Amino acid sequence: MCDTNDLDGKEFIRKVRKLARKTGTPMQLDRFQGKGSHQTLFYGGQQTTVKSGEIGVGLLHAMCKQLGIRPGDL
Repeated sequence: MCDTNDLDGKEFIRKVRKLARKTGTPMQLDRFQGKGSHQTLFYGGQQTTVKSGEIGVGLLHAMCKQLGIRPGDL
């Protein structure tokens, strides 16, 4: 279960990477495809943009929806 308090971009990427290993889903992070401190995360056939700072609950749910995962899976 994902604790949404104090979740930042690095921790989100770490949790998605762990989930990808667990499920055998391909995951890739492109640090050069994004503006400023944003990165593009590819999970399976889906993608989302990850910012480096703190991620709020609404943004977390939107990013998980874009990747086709549930926040509770993280």
